[in-house]
Amino acid sequence: MDADIRASANQAPPLVDHNTVTSDAALVDAVTRHASADVLADLAELGAVASSAEAREHGRLANAHEPELVPYDRYGNRVDEVRFHPSWHWLMERGVGYGLQAAPWTSDDPHAHLRRAAGFFAWSQTEPGHGCPISMTYAAVPALRADDAIAKEWTPRLASTSYDFGLRPVADKAGALAGMGMTEKQGGSDVRANVTTATPTSADGEYTLDGHKWFTSAPMNDVFLVLAQAAGGLSCFLVPRVLDDGSRNRLDVVRLKDKLGNRSNASSELELRGTWARRLGDEGRGVRTIIEMVAATRLDCVLGSASLMRRALAEASWHVAHRSAFGGLLGDKPLMQNVIADLAVESEAATVLGMRLAAAVDDAGDPHEAALRRIALPLAKYWVCKRTPMMVAEALECLGGNGYVEESGMPLLFRESPLNSVWEGSGNVNALDVLRALSREPEALNAWIVEVGRASGENPHLDRAITAVLESLADTSEMEVGARRLAGQMAACLQGALLLQHAPAAVADAFCATRLGTEYGGTLGTLPRGTDLASIVARTTPPA
Repeated sequence: MDADIRASANQAPPLVDHNTVTSDAALVDAVTRHASADVLADLAELGAVASSAEAREHGRLANAHEPELVPYDRYGNRVDEVRFHPSWHWLMERGVGYGLQAAPWTSDDPHAHLRRAAGFFAWSQTEPGHGCPISMTYAAVPALRADDAIAKEWTPRLASTSYDFGLRPVADKAGALAGMGMTEKQGGSDVRANVTTATPTSADGEYTLDGHKWFTSAPMNDVFLVLAQAAGGLSCFLVPRVLDDGSRNRLDVVRLKDKLGNRSNASSELELRGTWARRLGDEGRGVRTIIEMVAATRLDCVLGSASLMRRALAEASWHVAHRSAFGGLLGDKPLMQNVIADLAVESEAATVLGMRLAAAVDDAGDPHEAALRRIALPLAKYWVCKRTPMMVAEALECLGGNGYVEESGMPLLFRESPLNSVWEGSGNVNALDVLRALSREPEALNAWIVEVGRASGENPHLDRAITAVLESLADTSEMEVGARRLAGQMAACLQGALLLQHAPAAVADAFCATRLGTEYGGTLGTLPRGTDLASIVARTTPPA
């Protein structure tokens, strides 16, 4: 048969080797703005590997071959192990090797958290599932600081850039990973409803835990932060997977969850039966102990959702740049240009906000940055994560039927897109946290006003939106019922202000007209007439 007949016609080539760092103009601008070109250059290797055909194939294989629960060994001994495909380990080895878990906490680089955020954003585009243990390890370190001895023991191990898989005493490992066990089936986000009990032993600070955990991801990690009810109230505990003497702590993996999104990561249900634990922080202060872990995890929810957006946008813009229909390239059709440009605007807004928040972590000692982080994290977590499913669905549609089949990778992105809105507090939880910050911490509102005020007078849509927010805050009669609307408005104002200061005028003006103004048709692809669609599309399409 003729080779030309065997080859498929009018199909976009695979999207590989475009460098998820250096080819992303929004990311390049943000890293250079908040840090330096040196940080960007340091991330170039990561971006090259992340966009390679090899990485794409490992991401596919890790989801095609799901983790396997092995409750017993061949002799009938309870082992509660989870086996992963080699591609999972390939992804984890590189994610840890690039310092995307806890490396920033031991670094003297003044931009360590921004560098890590940019790397996490770019690397997560390979495959989203393995970002979970990476993120939990990153988030665990600030919570460990509630106990100096525990922090000194565990932080260097969690910050190690060596991926060392397997259940062994942590002293015998080159690196470690952390997880969390917070929610229970009767409470979910309401962790104060937890019923797992903590009973002190004869040793100071040591307890045994009895109860269950409804959703604990990555059960092969080396240590977990767990909430349980002690005599003094809800408390936080450090639970190692393997004890110092080499014996396995009692964490019974009841089952692996059959969940909506990625299939690569093992999310489990655990039973705790006389499980050994060390108290982290004071009894009754469990929520306060983990609050910094919550903040770090929320940042990664924003970054993870922004990463999904960027991957979806890249796939869509690449496809229409190479696919012909109705007498020409799809990418040259005015309406398709409007859709891709609108996707690009949404993606860039999420990217600039995520990087701004990561820079605030590096400057945590600055009162304004700390206050901004307090209010902007729940705002961004609510808004960006809520926007992601809609945006990814629209990107999938750009590929038509090709985007609806698993081989394209788009169905995985779509299934994964609601995850971060659920994880670490649902939309309602984060919207209500915004109200809590506004009512209890006046410096948080002041930080928001200062931040959006930096673009005051630049765009009438933004100016009117800021005024509307401040007017709504004056009426406290029905604050809770309107919490989502308020959180969305405040987050969009932040995004608009950042874009007006730092993005091309075409991007910023299009965002403000459609997200802050009235020129919005209810779906993406409705940018107003006069928008420079071609320049926005060119800015975001991966290079050929």
